[in-house]
Amino acid sequence: MEEGKRQRQVAGALQEQLNDIFRRLNLSMIDGGMVSISSVKITPDLLEARIYLSLFQVKEASLTMKKIEARAWEIKKELADKMKHQLRRIPLLHFYNDDTLDYVFKMEQVFKQINETDQRQSESIE
Repeated sequence: MEEGKRQRQVAGALQEQLNDIFRRLNLSMIDGGMVSISSVKITPDLLEARIYLSLFQVKEASLTMKKIEARAWEIKKELADKMKHQLRRIPLLHFYNDDTLDYVFKMEQVFKQINETDQRQSESIE
């Protein structure tokens, strides 16, 4: 189902506020790596938000996600203070690891290996 205009507006506002909250609560740098919010998706009833986090050079992604989950109540409280005049109810926050970048890096490695193999085979034929 396609996202409605209000969903996109609320998701954009949430992402903007959450980025600010993550910076203020020192959640943008955890375990020697960087955490950023790659996207926010919100349900049509605006009661649940899925926050996709991009983890860059984090040692253990699952441990980092647990640390963020442990502070979810604090994040929601800060969000409520910021958005209480824009939303009737602050949505439930669910955090997910967005591993798209990891997938891209792995695919690049695979393509690089294929290119190297092809070059070796073409050199051996000549």
